[in-house]
Amino acid sequence: MTAAAPRFAVISGEQVQQVLHGRESEIQELIGAVYGLHGQGGTVNPPSYFLRFPDRPSARIIALPASLGGPLRTDGIKWISSFPENTRSGLPRASAVLILNDPDTGYPYACLEGSLISATRTASSAALAADRLSRGRARPRRVGFVGTGLIARHIHTHLTAAGWEFDETGVYDLSADSTDGFRGYLERSGTKGRITAHDSAEHLIRGSDLVVFATVAAKPHIHDVSWFEHHPLVLHVSLRDLAPEILLDSANYVDDIEHCLKADTSPHLAEQLTGGRDFIDGTLDDVSTGRVVVPDDRTVVFSPFGLGVLDLAVGRYVHDELARRGALHVVDGFFDELRRHG
Repeated sequence: MTAAAPRFAVISGEQVQQVLHGRESEIQELIGAVYGLHGQGGTVNPPSYFLRFPDRPSARIIALPASLGGPLRTDGIKWISSFPENTRSGLPRASAVLILNDPDTGYPYACLEGSLISATRTASSAALAADRLSRGRARPRRVGFVGTGLIARHIHTHLTAAGWEFDETGVYDLSADSTDGFRGYLERSGTKGRITAHDSAEHLIRGSDLVVFATVAAKPHIHDVSWFEHHPLVLHVSLRDLAPEILLDSANYVDDIEHCLKADTSPHLAEQLTGGRDFIDGTLDDVSTGRVVVPDDRTVVFSPFGLGVLDLAVGRYVHDELARRGALHVVDGFFDELRRHG
């Protein structure tokens, strides 16, 4: 970016999809690099801000401002809504925009459809965690998805792209239609091994070595520690499914400790219960760099709050690829007053 008159581009969801399709391996490498940069202090990632509504208690809109250093240097903010009631009418729960700002002038230079970027970075982070956290353990052969919406589908796609193969894929959702829809997607995508629709979360968890939580739960609904006595690897992507007692009986890893211990996430509830943070064993970057070693004889839980810098990195990747192709839709005259003194 330069200090010249800024150009402002609008990037549609269709364009985001065109760029990201088939790039799962590249995106996972990018996400790993951003986690490393974050661990080295090369990012600014303030607390997320939650807009809540007294008349719509299940809904919220979240602002995630962030600044990314390194080769993808950029600033920006994601504005993402979560309206779970949307699913009743067939709409996705989440919608979002991502704004990218020039770090030299502060001017925004792009507005991107953000829900696909958000889902992609979430899924890529989960696939990266599955790889890093399983390296010292027997590689899972049975995966189970609790919650079978858009995020579950993206996580499955990224796991498959990363080379994961399973003897059995289990699915469970409170909505039978959602379960059937996800099972249909798995069959159409050529998923290998058995596909099993479970009638309870307990049966799915007990029958899975890798458990993926991708629900819209607002508070813990899984309380029985004995369901995890086989010590699975758990990708706790939706953050509020597990009772504190389950976390306290597990080895716990997060993307960022400060971020994860807020907003009544399961780790936050565990902190409130114990009065401390000793139950957290480290971050994913700690695992990747070898600063901590993942045990092979305990349940391992990864609870990622979701860092805004990941959205910036993926958004910048999309923007730069479209610019390289000459495919940016620039809004002429978006900034009207460009001279200080007229």
